[in-house]
Amino acid sequence: MRALDWVVLFAWLTFIVSYAMYRGRGSNTVDRYLLGGRTLPWYAMGLSIMATQASAITFISTTSQAYVDGMRFVQFYFGLPLAMVILSATAVPIFHRARVYTAYEYLEQRFDMKTRALVSVVFLIQRGLAAGLALFAPAVLLSVVLGWPDYITTIIMGVLIAIYTTTGGLKALTWADVQQMVVILAALVVSLILAFHLMPKGISVLDALHLAGAARKLNPVDFRLDLTDSYTAWSGLIGGMFLALAYFGCDQSQVQRYLAGRSIAQSRLGLLFNAVAKIPMQAFILFIGAMVFVLFLFVKPPAIFQPVEADRAAQSPGWTQVEKQYDEAFAARRDAAVRLAQSIRTGADRSEDLATFHQAEAEFAAARKNALGVVDRVEHTKGFNDTNYIFLTYVTKFLPVGVVGLLIAVIFTAAMSSSSGEINSLATVSVIDIYKRFAVRNGSDRHYLWVSRLFTVFWAAYAVVFANSTRSFGALIEAVNQVGSLFYGGMLGVFVLAFFFKRVGGTAAFWGVIAGEGAIFGTKLFTSVSYLWFNVVGCVTVIVVALLLTPFVTPEAARRNDLRAVADKP
Repeated sequence: MRALDWVVLFAWLTFIVSYAMYRGRGSNTVDRYLLGGRTLPWYAMGLSIMATQASAITFISTTSQAYVDGMRFVQFYFGLPLAMVILSATAVPIFHRARVYTAYEYLEQRFDMKTRALVSVVFLIQRGLAAGLALFAPAVLLSVVLGWPDYITTIIMGVLIAIYTTTGGLKALTWADVQQMVVILAALVVSLILAFHLMPKGISVLDALHLAGAARKLNPVDFRLDLTDSYTAWSGLIGGMFLALAYFGCDQSQVQRYLAGRSIAQSRLGLLFNAVAKIPMQAFILFIGAMVFVLFLFVKPPAIFQPVEADRAAQSPGWTQVEKQYDEAFAARRDAAVRLAQSIRTGADRSEDLATFHQAEAEFAAARKNALGVVDRVEHTKGFNDTNYIFLTYVTKFLPVGVVGLLIAVIFTAAMSSSSGEINSLATVSVIDIYKRFAVRNGSDRHYLWVSRLFTVFWAAYAVVFANSTRSFGALIEAVNQVGSLFYGGMLGVFVLAFFFKRVGGTAAFWGVIAGEGAIFGTKLFTSVSYLWFNVVGCVTVIVVALLLTPFVTPEAARRNDLRAVADKP
């Protein structure tokens, strides 16, 4: 990083934190602190929801995911528009009319205290894990850029988040997210334009598209029915829809956004905005990763993207031979790419050049795998993964001064946006569903406001601690979704029961959630089924078990009423 990059970074950090604290002024009651006084317009909610999802993980890992596996990941979101429509028709009006602070507060109204407590604890576990992962992403970034240990970064991030989240509450987070999304979109456009600009002379935009397609990076739709593959059209439409229903309908970090809307109509518009915009935005981010791949066909990338491990590997015995093999494989792939681009441009028969390119790509991948294997030998690890460093290498090594600072600022504050929203929701559930329900039931509004701020500090500290244990994860974007899928199916199932199965009582719902979580972890441990399907397995199990138990645990009086109602029918 050069002087101008530092100026851009600190100017943006200063602006966004100051702006958040400014917009959050007046959050001096529990309702204003946790829900912004329920006065937010639809566009602020919609952009805030999108900014919360567009975390640092989105920039660091989604682009890198496309570099490695193409654009197949976009299928993950195919079910999201359907989920947004369903939630706009069901969850939004139900939660608004119930006048609750959390989704789990509604479960006690519908079922009982133990069901509310169980689902609240499930949320705290899974969202606490996800908050740590989201905080780890900028630590990866700054460890590369600044060369200091990433635990220092997580501490700095945690302190900054705690400061402006405790002062401004949800209102501060939401309006800061609006500003954040403007800069995010600008940074995405700049990243793509510069990727095309850095292509060697003679390689046009159309050539880059053809080469990305030849390398199977522009492969957004796969209609194979394969339960072990996470990214097919069917896993996205079905499993992705269940995950989106759970995330936006049961996860307090998202529910809290539309609970803060000034009306049911405004909250619906906020969700429907995401239904329209999310897939194009995610596809655009993946497309940037595919273009970075094409750029690295001609500009030699490092054999190991993680710079610290790359330096260690370079000092190990046998590295010279590994590096020579890598350099030769890169040169062969580059030449094959040039010939393929020429044959495409001239309209000549490209079958031979395409076969040569595929062979060269396979040999290059094998050479890079050998290089990664050196890290495993040096560090005594297994399956070293440097995927999360690919996009960072593009940003720090190839973009011009000033633009590097802009993109780092965006990634940095995207992480702050995502983590602060999660920490705020964790504090909300801790206070409303646990502390107020079981510890101090008749405290003053001022008491609960200060307890909310204390829990905010606690969860920020927790996220920092957990962030430092995430180094073994591969692609962070997958890690976050895998963590959520271990819990979301059970949460979704109990809300489906609450909304649509009026005869099911609290005891049946409680044991249904227990069974659903058991089914999810059993599927995880004993099958090779993709994690997206965990959401379907968990949800269906909750519903089936609860319905089977209902005749045996429904109170006798309720059974008599049901029988009387049947007998009275003509």
